[in-house]
Amino acid sequence: MEPTRTCRLIRSSRTYHGKQGFDYAEAISKESVDSQGICMHLLTIPPGKRAKAHLHEAHETAIYMLQGKSAMWYGEKLDQHMEVEEGDFLYIPAGMPHMPYNPSGTESCTALLSRTDPNEQESVRLLPELEALWQKQHASSD
Repeated sequence: MEPTRTCRLIRSSRTYHGKQGFDYAEAISKESVDSQGICMHLLTIPPGKRAKAHLHEAHETAIYMLQGKSAMWYGEKLDQHMEVEEGDFLYIPAGMPHMPYNPSGTESCTALLSRTDPNEQESVRLLPELEALWQKQHASSD
């Protein structure tokens, strides 16, 4: 017998540790409400921290920057860079390598993330070889 589909309220009190290296506030996902086509969660990046290089296979991501400022290396070789400020919307196409980080040494930044994959972590593919290349290219600037 299939479970009854109905509206669900989530008061986020749980977090989970993502493959990307950050802790996410659990919200809407296959795991929490049995969603079929969307995952939404809240991410706070501590000062000076960055995610592991990764991509989301076959799934798009939409982000709204709630507080602070974030930045991201992205592209096939993580050779492109952008900054995202409070109030900005960001779109990341499916399969796009990216590595977000918090450029501030003192302030956290918080964003609302939504992805077309209902599973919290299923489409995350880590790219350690790309991250190693990025680290090698940026070793002299650190």
